[in-house]
Amino acid sequence: MSAPLIAATDAPALAIAFWRTAAAAVVLAAALLVTSTLTTRELPRRSRISGRDWWLSALAGVCLAGHFGAWIPSLGLTTVAASTALVCTQPVWTAVLSRFCGIRVPAGVWAGAVLALTGVALLGGGDVQASGDALLGDALALAGGIFGAGYFVLGERVRATVDTHRYNLIAFTAAAGVLGIAVAASATPLTGFSITTWVMIAAIITCGQLLGHALLNQALKTVDATTVSTVALLEVPAATALAALFLQQHPHPSVLFSALLAAVGIALVVRYRADQPSVE
Repeated sequence: MSAPLIAATDAPALAIAFWRTAAAAVVLAAALLVTSTLTTRELPRRSRISGRDWWLSALAGVCLAGHFGAWIPSLGLTTVAASTALVCTQPVWTAVLSRFCGIRVPAGVWAGAVLALTGVALLGGGDVQASGDALLGDALALAGGIFGAGYFVLGERVRATVDTHRYNLIAFTAAAGVLGIAVAASATPLTGFSITTWVMIAAIITCGQLLGHALLNQALKTVDATTVSTVALLEVPAATALAALFLQQHPHPSVLFSALLAAVGIALVVRYRADQPSVE
């Protein structure tokens, strides 16, 4: 629901990105305060986080800020279908980052990456003919996918030793801080919106951040990353269908074919990454 909600919200992209992370951080901090009060005896043991984990969590938050700062503006420039397909390429970039870390990447991952990037190239080629704005939106969505990969790789390392709640709180707070600087530098208004717009922003915070990012990170404690990443790919057809139903966005069949090709390639990457050794 996140992409169609953002596309339908009448507020600056950076303002949406800021409120999405800042409000989620406030909710998580309040929840942590309540649970810590109720479990005072466990607080000292559970509160210990190494300096390394603090920095990695904060760096993950910086990547998350880049992810939202690039992807959310893309939804105002290109279609929900194209933007969602491109930002969901993050498993491809995760595999590339893994290779740079010295991890052997199975041949099936590279085959899926080639297929996904072929779909990406076809999407971009179609939008070159459509308009320059659409091509810029595609580039921003792709950048959002790359930043998302950095967020995922760093988070995977941190969650080995830090509980999900604290990791989310540190990462979301860091992201809000970076986005706050971007908001101030660009003089983006954070208030003065209509009641309808605030309701939409609240829905984005709830659906996209608290029922999206936070719970996906929580799921990784008991469900393997391959399964979670595969399920997340359902965002591509789901967001496209919702945009067609509520926003009257009916992409050209070539866009749908390219998005499907990218999604199949990404699914192959996720599938074959299951055979990839984990990073310790």
